[in-house]
Amino acid sequence: MPGGRHARWTAGAVAVALAVSACGGGPGDRGSGADGIVSSSWGDPQNPLEPANTNEVQGGKVLDMLFRGLKRYDPRTGEARDMVAERIETTDSRHFTITLRTGWKFSDGEPVTARSFVDAWNYGAHVDNTQNNAPFFSDIVGYDDVHPASGSPRARTMSGLVVKDERTFTATLKDTFSSWPDTLGYQAFVPLPRSFFEDHAGWLDKPVGNGPYTVESYAKGSGMKLRRWDGYPGPDKALNGGVDLTVYTDNNTAYTDLMAGNLDLVDDVPAQQLRNVAHDLGDRYINQPALIIQTLVFPMYQRGWNKPGMEKVRRGLSMAIDRDEITRQIYQRTRTPAEDWTSPALGDQGGYKALCGAACTFDPAEARRLIDEGGGLPGGRVTLTSNVDTGSHRAWMDAVCNSVNNALGRGAVCTVNPVGTFADFRNQTTSYRMTGPFRSGWQADYPLIQNFLEPLYSTGGSSNYGKFSDKRFDGLVDKANRETEQATAVGDFQAAERILAEQMPAIPLWYQNGSAGWSERLSQVSLNQFSVPVYDQIKVA
Repeated sequence: MPGGRHARWTAGAVAVALAVSACGGGPGDRGSGADGIVSSSWGDPQNPLEPANTNEVQGGKVLDMLFRGLKRYDPRTGEARDMVAERIETTDSRHFTITLRTGWKFSDGEPVTARSFVDAWNYGAHVDNTQNNAPFFSDIVGYDDVHPASGSPRARTMSGLVVKDERTFTATLKDTFSSWPDTLGYQAFVPLPRSFFEDHAGWLDKPVGNGPYTVESYAKGSGMKLRRWDGYPGPDKALNGGVDLTVYTDNNTAYTDLMAGNLDLVDDVPAQQLRNVAHDLGDRYINQPALIIQTLVFPMYQRGWNKPGMEKVRRGLSMAIDRDEITRQIYQRTRTPAEDWTSPALGDQGGYKALCGAACTFDPAEARRLIDEGGGLPGGRVTLTSNVDTGSHRAWMDAVCNSVNNALGRGAVCTVNPVGTFADFRNQTTSYRMTGPFRSGWQADYPLIQNFLEPLYSTGGSSNYGKFSDKRFDGLVDKANRETEQATAVGDFQAAERILAEQMPAIPLWYQNGSAGWSERLSQVSLNQFSVPVYDQIKVA
């Protein structure tokens, strides 16, 4: 994607304690068997649930239940498999013909057609609609006409999208992009019904999609009730009666409710409970590698962090962080010290390689030398910022600052700036108001190395909230996207990643495992490669 389920930005479990009594209730209230309801913790999405405007995890969870796109990523392997698409054909990796399967419809009865996709993509791309994920469509011919870098749009639709008939449309890209079909499982590319355009406010209050669930009710800041759609035509029909998502502002509260029997599923076990979770839940606990990395991003739009020589300071700060100690003491093996800017879950063939090298190794003496050579910390201090409405962000920020302060030996030069909620934190990062390094939790949109690099670090990338810009990096990413052989493309992306090691626009901290705990009512609980519960496959006793 030229723009991270989001990407996706991760917040952890979040929302309002009062919502528990409103949406949760005891096990008897939630039914049993095939019609049983799963109650699960949730975080309030930052934005309205428009597919092209959602690039954080909490909103992505809902879209994954409400929609199916041309492709769907296998929950176990991450492989991009045809779903609504019957086939996607090309002879040159630039001109694509997409043919839809028959029988797909939205839950309001409207057929899913080629127009459903083309209209949705044009809406997502158009600058007037201010969609976060608009850059996902920037590879398509005509994008610059609907989303110019400045000035007014010159067209309403992208010329590279053409509807041929009810089941067929074509897409023409600006350049060759051999892995483009594999990106189409991301939620920005799902189809939209006419009600989205004709009654937009009504659709936002009660979204309509073509997935295995429908929305029964939605109270922003409190929760959402989803129910199985018995008319769903896809192969992955829901094995339960529905899902009640309850918003929590503290995942410790969610865990307490799980233990008390008031909640069925917590998909972000709080750090404070990691020592106890195996004893508490036994085999009702998952801890597995995921396509998630945590970094500290520098605000390159601040002169103090972007003047000549500051790349040494940024590298020095990275080397002042004792990742091994922090992940061992705080995260109990649910995090792994990062050695690059992607994820080991990609595998070697997918592009994972420990390219950060010495810059991600704890070395206090070298850290002090580099910071001094680079001119010192701006103003002699560094402040770390993150939301703290989950159980661990304050703990790791304090630990990172302790590590930096001890390594540099210059007193309390590193301090923390806790932000109360994820929504407030995101508003600050997306409006470029940061003055020092800030947390970025990146959950891949699809299992490609490109998704870890291009949206976060390319000039104008949709989630490049540090505003890093490097022409060499951009050129290598563009070259990789044009390659027709995966191995060659991966090599180009890794060459681009070496520039990150040189410039350090973001400090890799650790790779995050996906974790979840559940009640005795549930079985067949699993997480996909993005660490999101596969809700439709959960069974209720």
